[in-house]
Amino acid sequence: MKTPQLRPVAKLSAEAQATGSLRDFILSGSLKPGARLTEIALAEQMGVARATLRTALHRLASEGIVVQIPYTGWQVAELSANDVWELWTLRGSLESLAAKLAAQSPDPAVKAGIRKAHDKLLAACATGNMEAISEADFALHRTIIDLVGHSRLQRQYQLVEQQVRLYILTSNSFVADGPEDIIEQHRPMMEALLAGDGVAAGEAAWHHAESEGHRLSAWLTQAAAATAAAPAPRKTRSPRKPAGQP
Repeated sequence: MKTPQLRPVAKLSAEAQATGSLRDFILSGSLKPGARLTEIALAEQMGVARATLRTALHRLASEGIVVQIPYTGWQVAELSANDVWELWTLRGSLESLAAKLAAQSPDPAVKAGIRKAHDKLLAACATGNMEAISEADFALHRTIIDLVGHSRLQRQYQLVEQQVRLYILTSNSFVADGPEDIIEQHRPMMEALLAGDGVAAGEAAWHHAESEGHRLSAWLTQAAAATAAAPAPRKTRSPRKPAGQP
C-alpha cells in the first residue's frame, strides 16, 4: 500500500497577493464607490510592479468591483439602481434556495455552522464597526450557501460574491439604521431556518433580499437626483490688471 504524501504548500503569486490586498482594501469601505484608482500610486504603495498591479485590476474588474474607464483609468465600481435590482433578484434566488435546503437538512452540523456564523454577526454588531458587521453579514450568507453541499449553487454564487460584498457594505453603511436594524433584517430567516421550516426560510431569505434591495435602490435614486440638482461649481475669474500694468 502506497503511503500518502503531503504536497508542498504553494506560495501565492505576486498577482494573487496584490489582487487579494486590493480587493480587501476596496471592500473595507476605505475607498468610496467611484473613487479613482491610480496605477502608479497604488503600485508604489503596495510595492509591486505596475504590470502586477494591472493584472490585479483586471481580475477585480472581472469580479465587478472595479471598472476601467477608456482613456481615463480605473475606478471603484458604483452601484446603480439597475445594478441593485439585478443583484438582489439574483442573490435572492440563490440565497432563498440555500436557506430552504439548509432548513430541510437532516445534518445537525449544517444548522450548527449557520448558528455559529450568526453569532459572529451578532458579535460584530455589538462592536458597531460597520466593516466588521458587513463582512460578518456576507459570511453568514456565504456559510448558508456552502453548508448545503450544492456545488452548482456554490459556483453560481461565486460569480457574483464580490459584487454582493460591495452591495452589502454599501447597504449597511448608507441605508441600514444601525446594527440593530441589521440584526432584525436577518431574524425571520434565522428563526425559520433553525426551526427546520424550509418553505418559511426560503420565503424569508427572498423577502430579506427584496426589502433591502428596494431600500438601497431608493437611496441610490435619491442620491442621483440630489447630485443632478446640485448647482455646478462657479468658475472664478482672475482679476483684470489695469491697462499698461505688466
